[in-house]
Amino acid sequence: MRVLITGATGLIGKEIVKRCHINNIDVNYLTTSKSKIEHTKNYQGFYWNTTNKEIDTNCFKEVDAIIHLAGASISKRWTPAYKEEIIDSRVESTQLLIDSLKGESHSIKHVIASSAIGIYPDSITHYYEETFKGFEDTFLSQVVTKWEQSVDGFSELNLLVSKVRTGLVLSEKGGALPEMAKPIKFGLGASFGTGEQWQSWIHLDDLANMYLYILTNALEGVYNGVAPNPVTNKELIKSIAKTLDKPLFLPSIPKMAMKLILGEMHTLLFNSQRVSSKKIENKGFSFQFSYLKPALDDLLG
Repeated sequence: MRVLITGATGLIGKEIVKRCHINNIDVNYLTTSKSKIEHTKNYQGFYWNTTNKEIDTNCFKEVDAIIHLAGASISKRWTPAYKEEIIDSRVESTQLLIDSLKGESHSIKHVIASSAIGIYPDSITHYYEETFKGFEDTFLSQVVTKWEQSVDGFSELNLLVSKVRTGLVLSEKGGALPEMAKPIKFGLGASFGTGEQWQSWIHLDDLANMYLYILTNALEGVYNGVAPNPVTNKELIKSIAKTLDKPLFLPSIPKMAMKLILGEMHTLLFNSQRVSSKKIENKGFSFQFSYLKPALDDLLG
């Protein structure tokens, strides 16, 4: 089997590549950086530039499935220009893949695309499943809605389409966890706002395994990429401090202060989304890290 991965050099992409190789799945990958192109038997790089609509269509040769992770980071200040980039990077890259496949004879049967739980409204009480439809008009919800709609274009090519709505990915190699742990290590840890907002998290190993599970079992549709037991922000901060054996002295950080520092992006820290993992579990997927404590022990212990 051979897969084509976009975003293969990112945090999640690297882990998926590693698991593909463990499972004897060869990887082609698309990169915007020519210096990152490698050519080995099981890891072949190809150049693309979504702005110029340029792509090396050799990337599709002998490929059975696409894992599409590419998109500009949402962890940068949301200026009007950057907001546009966040949306365009997702929609345009997807469209380029679809348009390129239309003109090619290929063996691709399945597309698994990254998505995000940011599509669900901010709520302390609601428990979100994939069937939920009452999306709000927030920036993150707009991003994910447009992203998912563009991915649906693959089904017009008679391909199986799957989407993974990812939560807070926990890894010691990057992402949010090292940033959260940093102030705690110096005794400056604090929860955000009331700390009651839900954080639907997932260990990076489980997320990578989930992609492989969807791939090897040809599962179609939307799946929440979250662990079975979400926690509140307060619990998360307390658990990180406990794992690092550090005290927590500070009061929580007011929403207003973070709004001044981060602008609209502060919603990433204060939005509450309690999200269900039941659908993927009902398909037979089992999590290695269902609870936060073992996950943090593994990553920070």
